[in-house]
Amino acid sequence: MTMIKINGTGYETKAGETILETCLRNNIDVPYLCYHPDMQKQTRCRICIVEVNGKIQTSCNTLATDGMDILTDTEEIKKLRRMNMELMLAGKDFSSYKGTRFAEVAESVGVTTSRFGKNSNKKIDEDSPALIRDNNKCILCGRCVQKCQNVQTVNAIGFTNRGHATEVTPYFNRSLNDVACVQCGQCSLVCPTGAIKEQDNITGVMQAIADPEKIVLVQTAPSIRAAIGETQGMEPGSLVTKKMVSALRKLGFDRVLDTDFSADLTIVEEGTELISRIRNNGVLPMMTSCCPGWIKFMEHFYPDFMPNVSTCKSPQQMFGALVKTYYAEKNNMDPSKIVSVSVMPCTAKKFEIRRPEMRDSGYADVDHVLTTRELGDMVKSRGIDFQGLDEQDFDPLMGQSTGAAAIFGATGGVMEAALRTAADILEGKELESIEYQAVRGMDGIKEAEVEIAGMKLKVAVAHGLGNARKLFEHIRKNPAEYHFIEIMCCPGGCSGGGGQPIPTTNEIIKKRNEALYREDQGLPFRKSHKNPEIIRLYDEYIGSANSEKAHHLLHTGYSKKNQF
Repeated sequence: MTMIKINGTGYETKAGETILETCLRNNIDVPYLCYHPDMQKQTRCRICIVEVNGKIQTSCNTLATDGMDILTDTEEIKKLRRMNMELMLAGKDFSSYKGTRFAEVAESVGVTTSRFGKNSNKKIDEDSPALIRDNNKCILCGRCVQKCQNVQTVNAIGFTNRGHATEVTPYFNRSLNDVACVQCGQCSLVCPTGAIKEQDNITGVMQAIADPEKIVLVQTAPSIRAAIGETQGMEPGSLVTKKMVSALRKLGFDRVLDTDFSADLTIVEEGTELISRIRNNGVLPMMTSCCPGWIKFMEHFYPDFMPNVSTCKSPQQMFGALVKTYYAEKNNMDPSKIVSVSVMPCTAKKFEIRRPEMRDSGYADVDHVLTTRELGDMVKSRGIDFQGLDEQDFDPLMGQSTGAAAIFGATGGVMEAALRTAADILEGKELESIEYQAVRGMDGIKEAEVEIAGMKLKVAVAHGLGNARKLFEHIRKNPAEYHFIEIMCCPGGCSGGGGQPIPTTNEIIKKRNEALYREDQGLPFRKSHKNPEIIRLYDEYIGSANSEKAHHLLHTGYSKKNQF
């Protein structure tokens, strides 16, 4: 047993734990900025300093060892923390950090102005449809660089120049829009200052809601219901589906519908496509196409896998195409007056709606994308008491879904949903077996072999683009090993998306995913092809899965993009 003393009190530490981690676990306040529990220690900000046996040390990278006597709040430590914070704030406007982790920490150490530096006036990069990069706010903590390079292996941004001229920029000082950035927003998720954040779509949405000539419909992604509560002071993993619906109505949306509906539709289309490829010697392994971040990654770095990718649009885009065709027709709405809004855990969705391929309805399939964070801000700005809201149901026609759709937000969820439907179709009967535990969990790459209709179906799941890269390299050497592969751009799947509440850690992602599995278990239908509204859609409008009409509205293609 390892014991240390912190501020005069003894504490037991865990093996491999740093001083900061011991303090945080025991609710001892030590401020920090560059530290993140799921990333390598960098010791850049030096705000987490403590006194260890009479010497000043950074607590985030100093292992807690037996016999240490630690002080966290002496006058000398306070003075040094203030100095370090002033140096990071040099030449910067404190008011621009409102609502960020940086502002919270600065205020906690008593610094809101700096004696150092001249006002910064660096150009703001606003060209990307998904992200804004403002180096006037950057403190060079390195979180974004580490996430982009080490976790996602995209390398769209990095440190340039030296000394006081050091900056974080895309290569060759280009805009994020002009490099091989996949728009995933993982950089914004870990940025403590708001130097990288999502493009604002709130203004456009509120203008549409205020326009009496417009019919504003909103769809909500599976993972939102397990995360939006965090923006309103609720614990991670709070499942608030019906309160979310109520909040959206209070915000003024004319119809509140559910992306889970089109997640079910995706499974029927994608499952049918997979079965067709297996039976007709099509290109295998087939890869899911639900995630725009991984699709863009593939286009930049692995375009040779393009024939492997399902032709299905993502659930967001399928929904958008149907809103302005099927839904408009059934509700006698003029599609030109419909404003289609989605709430997504993902910044790459803001990029996806601008793709020229996404206009098969004759209009932009989706007009605006709000992140979970943006929806949370809207709820707060209207003074809505989210926790006190009544519980309401989605509107009908494109608001009903199954448990299979609910788990789309978790890594492995798309695969499990597909297996539930594919098994019934291949067996020609409804099977009792419904859960596929092998594809669940937070392992970076998961494999499973499922026997269906006398055939052994081998599948794989990867989340986080670094893991996707490893899987692609493996497949190049073993091209016939798998039948079906699920790829999610963000660690943990959509629950860890770049538009989710801050902070997002692996522990928080696990809790959100657990909530989605609870949603699955509580729904009356748990297989996508059993959704009554999906059955009605095919009967009354599309005809059959993978039909000509289905391919026109619900399927698409992609193209090779430059790596630089």
